[in-house]
Amino acid sequence: MTTTITQPTCRLVTLGCKVNQYETQIVREALTAGGYREASDGEVADICVVNTCTVTSTGDSKGRQLIRQLARNNPGTRTIVMGCYATRDPETVSRLPGVFEVVRDKRELPDVLGRLGIVDLPRGISHFDGRQRAYVKIQDGCILRCSYCIIPQVRPGLLSRSPVDIETEVRRLIDAGHREIVLTGIHIGHFGVDTTRGRSGHTPFRLWHLFERLDRIPGSWRMRLSSIEAIEINNDFINAAADCEHLCPQFHPALQSGSDRVLKRMRRRYTVERFLETIDTMRDRLDRPAFTTDVIVGFPGETDSEFEETLAVCRRAEFSKIHVFPFSVRTGTPAADFPDQVAPAVRKDRVYRMGILGRQLAEKFHESLIGSSLEVLVERPASDRPGHVRGTDRRYVPITLAGDSSDIGQLRRVRAVSADDVGVEGGL
Repeated sequence: MTTTITQPTCRLVTLGCKVNQYETQIVREALTAGGYREASDGEVADICVVNTCTVTSTGDSKGRQLIRQLARNNPGTRTIVMGCYATRDPETVSRLPGVFEVVRDKRELPDVLGRLGIVDLPRGISHFDGRQRAYVKIQDGCILRCSYCIIPQVRPGLLSRSPVDIETEVRRLIDAGHREIVLTGIHIGHFGVDTTRGRSGHTPFRLWHLFERLDRIPGSWRMRLSSIEAIEINNDFINAAADCEHLCPQFHPALQSGSDRVLKRMRRRYTVERFLETIDTMRDRLDRPAFTTDVIVGFPGETDSEFEETLAVCRRAEFSKIHVFPFSVRTGTPAADFPDQVAPAVRKDRVYRMGILGRQLAEKFHESLIGSSLEVLVERPASDRPGHVRGTDRRYVPITLAGDSSDIGQLRRVRAVSADDVGVEGGL
C-alpha cells in the first residue's frame, strides 16, 4: 500500500514598507526550504503569515481585517503575525481568529518557525518573488524621536548588517537575474553608526562606503537607495555618488514640511534652507538627479501660511514626485496630544492641493527628459497598450515602450519622445 505524503501549504501577506517585504521574503524562503509550498488561489493554506504595519491607525485596521479574512478563507489555518503592529499591540493581535503565534520581537522568529519544523532561517534572500527589482535590507532600527512617528518604539536601537553579508546577497540576487537592487532599511542614513560609534581605532564604514563597495560588482545592473535624511547627505556621500557607475541618480530625502516652525514641532533635524542647499549641491555634482519626497499636511497647528510655505518649497525643490500624507494621530507619540489639531476637511483639502502641485512638478520633470536616452527596467506588460510594456528608468520615472513578455526583467535603452504627469513615452 502506497502512502501519499501531502506537502504542507503556506500563504504570506505583507503590509507596509520595503523592509517588511524583504523580511517576508526571508520567511518565504525558510518555509520553502522546510518543505512548504505556497497555496494557489482558492486553496486552503495550512499556515498563514501576516507581516503587519503600524505607521498609521489605518495600517493597524488593515492588519486586523486581513487576519480575519484569512481565518474565514482558510478554515483551520494557523496564522503567524509578525511586523510592527504585532510588536506594538501583541495582546490585541493574539485575540484575533486563527492566530497561532505573535512575533513580538524578530529575534523570536527562529523559535516560532522552529515549532513548525523549520530549523534554518536564511541570513539573506536568494531571489525576490514577483518583483523585477529586489530589496536588500542593510540595517534596522531608528534612534530619532520625530514627534509624529511610532516606529522607533517598535524598531528600537540600530543594527547594521555586515558589508560582507550584504555584498554576498547582492551578488546572489544579480546572479538570479535581478537587474535592480534597492538598498533599504528603517533609517539607512545611520548605516554603520552602531558598528563603529564610540570604538577607538575603528575606521568608520558608512552608507557611501557601502554603495562604493557594491559599485565594484561587475555586470549590467543598477542599485537604488530608499529614503534618506537630507541632513545625512554630506560631501563624502555626494562625492561617492558622483563616482558610482551603478547608483541611480534618484534620491528620496523626506521634506515633511516646508515651514521651519512646523519642522521644529515635528522634531526634524534640519531647516528648509539646509534641505534646499543639499539638493542644490547634488544637482551641481550629479547628472540631472531626480528628487522624490514625503510631505505631511495638516500637522497639528499648521496654519494656512505654513502650508503655503510648504507648497512654495516644493516648487523651489522641483521634486519629480511627492508622496502626500494627511497627518494621522498616532497614539503614543507626542504629536497625538499636541493642541490645535487640524480639522479633517482642511487636511483633505491640503492633500488635494499638494496632489495637484505634485502632478504639475512630475510633468515638468518628465518633459525635461524628452530627447534623452533612458535606461529602463521593464517590469510588466502594458495591459491597456497591446505590444507595449512598462517599467522605470534610472530616475524612477515610469516609462512605456514597445515590447513583449521577453523584455520583462531586462534593461532596455529608449529615447524619451513625449511626456505627461504620469510618465514618459519611450521610442527609438
